[in-house]
Amino acid sequence: MISLALAGFISLVLSLLFTFIIIKWMQKRSLGQIVREDGPKAHEAKSGTPTLGGVAIVISAILGFSAAHLIILEDIRTRAAFLVLIILFLSGVIGFADDYLKLKRRHNLGLNKSAKLVAQIAVAVIFVVLAENWAKVYENLTFTRYNFPAGIHLGPVLWGIFAVLVIVGCQNAVNLTDGLDGLAAGSSAVVFASLTFFGFFIFRHEGLYKLVPALDLSSVSISLMAACVGFLWWNANPAKIMMGDTGALAIGGGMAAIFLQMNMALLLPIIGGLFVVETLSVVIQVASFKITKKRPFRMAPIHHHFELKGWAESTVIVRFWIISAIFSGLGVAIFYADFIAVNSRSILL
Repeated sequence: MISLALAGFISLVLSLLFTFIIIKWMQKRSLGQIVREDGPKAHEAKSGTPTLGGVAIVISAILGFSAAHLIILEDIRTRAAFLVLIILFLSGVIGFADDYLKLKRRHNLGLNKSAKLVAQIAVAVIFVVLAENWAKVYENLTFTRYNFPAGIHLGPVLWGIFAVLVIVGCQNAVNLTDGLDGLAAGSSAVVFASLTFFGFFIFRHEGLYKLVPALDLSSVSISLMAACVGFLWWNANPAKIMMGDTGALAIGGGMAAIFLQMNMALLLPIIGGLFVVETLSVVIQVASFKITKKRPFRMAPIHHHFELKGWAESTVIVRFWIISAIFSGLGVAIFYADFIAVNSRSILL
């Protein structure tokens, strides 16, 4: 428990500090966000806002987790946790390359879509290889790790394909959600808070769940949660800095890596329900236009639809945070209900 508190506290302080430093550094060089040309007109005022805040999130989470373990030397340090940090870093590198090109070209287009997708798949494949051969992940498909479905074993090939889809999908889902001040950071913090609970709960009931790196995965989760919160201090509306693709892809990659190694990837669409809704709104918008030449939303992702309906940006953000919290609460309830059901059957037996 002390290691969790330390990891969270150190990550929070570092995130507050590094984000502030990046803001000042970019302001001195007049480097800032390039807004999408087809976005809401109200967003034109955000052009020039410092970006690359995701660098602070990645560095703070990695250093916070590492520092906590250096301070408490007897604490568990597992390959699973370090694998999350590797994917967090590599995903951030892809996002950084995209953000750098946008700043260099003074345009909102960075890496071309094909190159970006190939890079994301490459990172996901690295995760699969390391997870299966180094971290020794269980190649099972479950909601709550223990009970339902009852540990469907996929094997290395099917699990690998599934993991690639989860990582790439999660990266892009968080990236699509990152369109309003603090929306992605706040929603991600809620998801990482749930993951922190799952990891610690599983650690406390290791005999039931049999997940050795649970405490470490919880520690990584709280480090990411705290890093998002520290960044959110500066990113809250009106934002003084944007996370950019650096932060969005890193958060999505890290989030997926934790869920996959907890063997709870099927719970991800519920806990991260807001990200699913945002992604589906884009899919529906594009598919509808191609088939019927009509757009069901005024603009996609869906947060822009509500902006164009007249909702204030801050209203959209807070309401979407509430939706994210509801989805996370539902996921936690499913997890805990399964635990109660399992224990009830054990008592009866």
